[in-house]
Formats: sequence, structure tokens, C-alpha cells
Amino acid sequence: MAIRTPVLYLSHGAPPLADDVTWTRQLAGWAAGLPKPKAILVVSAHWEEAPLTLGATTTVPLVYDFWGFPDRYHQVRYAAPGAPELATQVRALLHSPATPVRDAPERGLDHGAYVPLVEMYPAADVPVLQISLPSLDPRVLYDVGRKLAPLRDEGVLIIGSGFFTHNLSALRQVDASDGAPPQWSAEFDQWGAETLRSGDLDALLDFQHTAPAAAVAHPKIEHFAPLFVSLGASSAEGAGRTVIDGFWYGLAKRSLEFS
Repeated sequence: MAIRTPVLYLSHGAPPLADDVTWTRQLAGWAAGLPKPKAILVVSAHWEEAPLTLGATTTVPLVYDFWGFPDRYHQVRYAAPGAPELATQVRALLHSPATPVRDAPERGLDHGAYVPLVEMYPAADVPVLQISLPSLDPRVLYDVGRKLAPLRDEGVLIIGSGFFTHNLSALRQVDASDGAPPQWSAEFDQWGAETLRSGDLDALLDFQHTAPAAAVAHPKIEHFAPLFVSLGASSAEGAGRTVIDGFWYGLAKRSLEFS
């Protein structure tokens, strides 16, 4: 009997994550402890497009969707094979007259996808497909995850890639000289950890009203949104195991594995 793959939600960082010895080791160690997937399906905070859209399925380029970093971050390569069979499966699971699925065959992996994958699967030998966020509505995304859940029985690793807290503008106003995260980031992270541990799915789906400092931790929710796809694809109803925690430049890098 095939082993059902877990589902991940990870905080992906920015391109300089590659220079963080601790975080890169954490990601590599995490992947090493997982069954090697047949393919990877990733939804990233950095691709919002409706209706839901499938990225490149043959040659998979990289999208250097960032600025203000040294040129060497634009030289990173990740030549993972495409996943046309997975694209067919995703289309079959999601497409309907009410919820069409489109194709963007030239759209590659953005940094929310390839930055962590470079550390987790450096050989780039696992086929990868990225899909868009068709909405930022938590319940819509949860439903997408529920429909994708059967892929886990086919050896597909589903990854939601975001950042557990994300407000770069607020960070610029914080004196981080003591190394402590800002209060809003710490409070939201603690709430998230406790709520996930208790499996309170309703509170998670309504986090904009139930979480402390939600509007500051996520003024635009695209970095938290991939969590709901992961929750929908899991069988844990909200409970997840924290694999990575702590903060990176004041942002919570909490990353989770769901059974």
C-alpha cells in the first residue's frame, strides 16, 4: 500500500534565505525525513490569478520576482522537470463549469516556490508544478485543498508556501537592534501556534477577526493564504506539527507538517 504523503505549509523567506545556515539546514533536514515524493504541487503567495491557473509543465523556468537584492540571487538555477501528468490530475480534480482551470505554459516557479525547494530537494530531480491562488478567501482556498487531497495517495507532496507573518512596511518602523521580533509578529505567531495545536479550524479560517494583530501581521493576506490550501488537503482538521519556528528579520518563519 502506498504511503500517503504529508502536506506542508512553509515560510519561504526571501532569496537571501540561501545565506542563512540554520534555516537552510532546517529545510534540508525536513525534506530528508519525508518520503521522497513522486511530484510536488506548490501554491505560493506570489502568484494570484483567477481562475486557478496551472504553470509550466514541460521546461520549468524561474521567475525572479524580486528587486533590491544583489545580482547573484538572479543567477540561481533550479532545473526541476515539469509535471504534465500531475497537471492533468489537478485539472480533473478542480475543473468544472463553475470553477474553470486555465493554463499558463510559460509561467515558471517564483521565489516562493524555488527558494525553499533549492534547499529541500537540491538535486532538482522531483517534477514540480505550481498553481495560482485563485482567491484570497480562506474558505475558497480550503475547498481547493480538499479537492486536491486525493493526490496525496499518488505520492504528491502538496506545499503551501507563504510567511507566517508578513508586513515589511511595519518592520521598517521597528528597532530590531535587540534581535527581538516586534510585538505584533510575536503575538500573531503565538496565537497561530496555539490555534493550530488545538485544531480550531473555524478560528483559523476567520483569523482576520479572531487573531491578535491580524491586520498588522497580514495587511494583505496572500502570505497566510497558502496555509488554507494546506489545511484543506490535510486530514488533520487544523492540527499540524511545527517543524520550524522562530523569527527571521522579525517575521515568524513557522512552518508546519500536516498528516
